Amino acid sequence: MSKRASTRGTALRRRPEVVIAGLGAAIAALLAGLALGSGDAQAQGQAAPQNTAEPTISGTPEIGMTLTGNRGSWSGDPITYAYAWLRCDSAVASCTPVANATGTGYQLTSSDAGWRMVFRVTATNVDGSTTKASNATAVVGSTGAPVATKDPSVSGTPAVEQRLTADPGTWTGQQPITFTFRWLRCDGNGNNCVEISGATDDQYVVKSSDLGRTLRVRISARNSQGEIAKLTPPTAKVAAGGVPGAIKLPNGETSIPATSVPASERLIVANVSFSPSPVRSRSTPITLRVKVVDTRGYAVRDVLVFVRATPVVTSTPVVQKTAEDGFVSYTVQPQADFPIRNGYSVQFFVKAYRQGDNPLGGVAGYRLVQVPTVR
Repeated sequence: MSKRASTRGTALRRRPEVVIAGLGAAIAALLAGLALGSGDAQAQGQAAPQNTAEPTISGTPEIGMTLTGNRGSWSGDPITYAYAWLRCDSAVASCTPVANATGTGYQLTSSDAGWRMVFRVTATNVDGSTTKASNATAVVGSTGAPVATKDPSVSGTPAVEQRLTADPGTWTGQQPITFTFRWLRCDGNGNNCVEISGATDDQYVVKSSDLGRTLRVRISARNSQGEIAKLTPPTAKVAAGGVPGAIKLPNGETSIPATSVPASERLIVANVSFSPSPVRSRSTPITLRVKVVDTRGYAVRDVLVFVRATPVVTSTPVVQKTAEDGFVSYTVQPQADFPIRNGYSVQFFVKAYRQGDNPLGGVAGYRLVQVPTVR
């Protein structure tokens, strides 16, 4: 009996040890799990969303079409997303959010014409936000009538005898788009305009009749879908001007010295005449008469003119200067190898240039001309 009691007592004494040992292991496991979970939470909670694939845009960038933005791929869940559509210039250097365009889809309107579109995504989680934008679309176009995205303008100095240039601006619409120009003479405020006869080019040389007035250009853009006209802002009032050294010739032309041709203009070999023409004999000298003007139409005096046959089958005259009327004459003598035969022409190279200019640059003008020969 004492033996059983001893055994039972031993069993009773050891059972609490087993329970305590098991409880300790459970607590240790629980604490380890909590520690592990805390570490994971801490690791995940230290980073804002990261973009792993950039946002993209699909769709055709034309007015009336709908573009669809794809947010791309992100890590750092859970994430919420916000979207914005931006209008950007052609270089994507300056962008402006489109009002109320905060979804993944956007229908293009006429206000988007001429701009490039960008889809911007902002991803946010508990640790912060990250923003990423798509590449820009091509410039938004139109399949309709022309639409001006940059207004036309006039450049140059509004003074008598000065050249003005009209810039049609930038237009979208069904291609091709063609432009016509009409220069207008207006009052000092740019109103009460009348068309200037014959002024239908993109450039215009200001006349004395424009003095005290302002000038505008009506530019019409036309395609297969229609025609739209826009007016440039008025210039300042036309001032007295003129080219230094300009004189009026008896024939009504204006003559200017070579030094008054600005770097923005060029000399033009406007006319070359031969006498006799055709050439029938090597023994008869040939007279060349050359007229030089500039790109504004002024006769230019004191211009150096060089003439040479190519190949060299005549004498080469000494360089001379143009006269007051822009003309200069030369006499050359055919040489023994000057070809005299039917259906043949001899070529001459003519160069007009300003003294002191770079021989290959400056305002120089060039021309190749021919004189026929007959046996």
